[in-house]
Amino acid sequence: MLLLSIPWLAACFIAPHKMDVQQGNYLDQETVAKLKPDMTRSQVRFLLGTPLLADPFHPDRWDYLYLNSKNGKLKVAKRLTLTFDGDVLKSAVTDLPVPASKIGSDRTAATNR
Repeated sequence: MLLLSIPWLAACFIAPHKMDVQQGNYLDQETVAKLKPDMTRSQVRFLLGTPLLADPFHPDRWDYLYLNSKNGKLKVAKRLTLTFDGDVLKSAVTDLPVPASKIGSDRTAATNR
């Protein structure tokens, strides 16, 4: 009876497997650097894909987010917020290390978090 209970007792100390999870739009420096002032919404969508968050209360703002977690812990979080004036891209704010000159003169590249 003791021999049968040892595997059951050992199973109590084994941690469950946690899957690697990737969510959102993958963002990299090269792709974000291709954003140019006065691009249309369709050009931005072709370049970056459909935004993860498109708020119906703020139709001129698109939010792209990429999350990667391993073993249940967040490893990578990248954000990109685009603001439009009508159908034209006006500003981009990101936490990717992209030179501000690459994404327009009035665009802001936030520091890494």
